[in-house]
Amino acid sequence: MKLAFPKAEYVKRVKKVQKEMRRKGIDVLLATDPGNMNWLTGYDGWSFYVHQGVIVSLDEEEPIWFGRAMDRSAALLRCYMKDDKLVAYPEEYVQNLDKHPMEWLAKNIFFARGWHDATIATEMDNYYYTAQAHLSLVSNLWKARFVDSQNLVNWARCIKSEKEIEYMKIAGRITSKIHQRILDVARVGIPKSFVVAQIYETAIEGVDGYSGDYPSIVPLLPSGKEASASHITWDNKPFKSNEGTFFEVSGCYKRYHCPMSRTLYMGKPSERFLNAEKALLEAIDTGLEQAKPGNKASDIAKALDKVMLKYGIDRHGARCGYPVGVSYPPDWGERTFSIRASDNTILKSGMTFHFMPGIWQDDWGIEITESILITDTGYESLCDYPRKLFFK
Repeated sequence: MKLAFPKAEYVKRVKKVQKEMRRKGIDVLLATDPGNMNWLTGYDGWSFYVHQGVIVSLDEEEPIWFGRAMDRSAALLRCYMKDDKLVAYPEEYVQNLDKHPMEWLAKNIFFARGWHDATIATEMDNYYYTAQAHLSLVSNLWKARFVDSQNLVNWARCIKSEKEIEYMKIAGRITSKIHQRILDVARVGIPKSFVVAQIYETAIEGVDGYSGDYPSIVPLLPSGKEASASHITWDNKPFKSNEGTFFEVSGCYKRYHCPMSRTLYMGKPSERFLNAEKALLEAIDTGLEQAKPGNKASDIAKALDKVMLKYGIDRHGARCGYPVGVSYPPDWGERTFSIRASDNTILKSGMTFHFMPGIWQDDWGIEITESILITDTGYESLCDYPRKLFFK
């Protein structure tokens, strides 16, 4: 078994979560977010389409991994805990309307360990925790008190370790390599699907002997009017002259991401694109001046918005960034604080986030973004790639 981190780091993470559980009066926490499962135990596998999770209790030092029977083999290879902490429900509970895995979990784990009347926290606003899963747990653990974890594990992940930062910087090198590949191959007449194929090849090939992983979001590369829709996916249309395309991509290494966007204009950039580039670059520089320990997330957003308004761009309170790190589809964000004017989260050394003040208008759009690390004195960019509007 080869873990992505030393066992001591996983132990430290679990203790950090348990400390917060005690503070909030939580006896048992059920984490179903695969990013949280990975962070807590090392587990990594494409099994999040079925019910699975990690259970952290105040009674036991090691967490419990649970999942489908056939996926226990992956847990044996990827988790740091002892074998008896890896439990699996029978195959008959897989996608069976008459037998839900949470019913099995309640009877065979919660009741067996005396947690049937505990205060149990679940990730209620998470992609991987369904309404039926919650109903099944509640109906089978009728004496328990259920509360929302409020992304407790996600918040515990905010401050990155040295090893996590190392992995994100490797992901950043892959990201930079992807953008260079885009610049090399994209041109008028080339289908977008071809460029996406190059993006994936470069992303998985990795860099300097570090192989890449699949990112949690597909490459986004809308052009022209479609660039007003920031999350539209690609097709096989060719790139056109006098049209801008932004490319939002991320390298991924050991499930750690480092997203970055750049915009490529085919032909001579129009005046509005050049003005937008000027506004974005000034706003990014001004915002990042506030990216330092002790400041608030809102300080960055307010500084950026002030510059944007100077150029006649009203972002209407939209957020301009979010934390990133270890993640699985459909999102590489950590879903904790946001970089926006109303968020007063205090910035701390070791935090990492994607700073993305894009401009999306009715019939065009432009993105120039950075993933950064908060250091002891300020910030550090996690990607080394020119910050500008490109054109061919």
